[in-house]
Amino acid sequence: MLGLVALSVTSCGKDDIVEEKNKETKEAIVKQYLDQTVYPTYGNLAAEAQNLVDRLEALMLDETQNNLNQAAESFLEARKWWEKSEAFLFGAASDFGIDPHIDSWPLDEDAFNRLMDSPEMIAQLANDEDGTVAGDQLGNALLGFHGIEYILFRDGQPRDVNDLTDDQLTYVVAVARDLRNRCFQLEVSWNDNAPAEHAALMEELELNTTVNSSNNSYGANMLLAGQAGSTYATFTNALQAIADGCIDIADEVGTSKIGKPHTGEDPHYVESPYSQKSKEDFYDNMLSVQNAYMGGIISNRDEDRSLHAYIASGNAELDTRVVNAINNALEKINAMKAPFVEYYADASAGVAMEACQALSDVMAEVKEELAKMDK
Repeated sequence: MLGLVALSVTSCGKDDIVEEKNKETKEAIVKQYLDQTVYPTYGNLAAEAQNLVDRLEALMLDETQNNLNQAAESFLEARKWWEKSEAFLFGAASDFGIDPHIDSWPLDEDAFNRLMDSPEMIAQLANDEDGTVAGDQLGNALLGFHGIEYILFRDGQPRDVNDLTDDQLTYVVAVARDLRNRCFQLEVSWNDNAPAEHAALMEELELNTTVNSSNNSYGANMLLAGQAGSTYATFTNALQAIADGCIDIADEVGTSKIGKPHTGEDPHYVESPYSQKSKEDFYDNMLSVQNAYMGGIISNRDEDRSLHAYIASGNAELDTRVVNAINNALEKINAMKAPFVEYYADASAGVAMEACQALSDVMAEVKEELAKMDK
């Protein structure tokens, strides 16, 4: 009987909480990660996406160079927050197809020209007050950041406002509204305390914002690790997901974003060629890894509740290598010859590519170490 009682206490039934080593410490790290990395990053992204819509609408009403310059400035600010989110593309960004929807490149210029030659489609976009026509009809190769970038920039500078056509302005406003919708979707999907008006728009547009059609946001899902309804069996699994996000973006920057053009696999695969901010994109991607690992965006960081501190407590040598790899990737990207669209074959790009791959590799060791620390 005593054995049966013990078994009933320690086994994990449908509604039981999984007992795990260092649970409170790991739960605090997850909470810090959400509160000081994910939520503020997506909150800033959503705010800047709305600001971009506002400034593009102002440009449509008053086609001045100043208004175009302000729209371009808003674009770059929103873009930075998106790039700083790419260490956590798991979750809503991938589950709802938001990443390819708003960040596919290169822009399909042939399709864009066909769109400009379609009065019927332009008329639909002109009446697209909520961005749903653009989102449903245009396809990923004409949507998102790079569609907007194509309208606002040439050769690394804001375009001459006199070069814009009314149809191009109609297009860019509709695409920006769709971008805004998807950025709101990211924010609301993760954060139960996202602005009520953002959540209301998601309901109005019938955009998914919960995990597996449950009642849980992606943030709540992480905090419920080990409990019924969560997709994470333990908090260790949640921490490993954070590590996986870092592994993936470091690998993508090294092998694809830098690697495809640099190695000659695809010289046209250059991100942000019109604004010529590729290097800044890569750098911000590495900042997303740093924020995820070190315990928050720099203004809200708490290293005591971070993967950094937790790994250091069990394997200080590994943690030192991770911190050094992050700093090295940032340094090597910063040293790349720019603009990348012109210098992707330069040796400095190859050095940065290798630094990103080294970061991905050492973060893979972190994922393995997390499992070892539970034993």
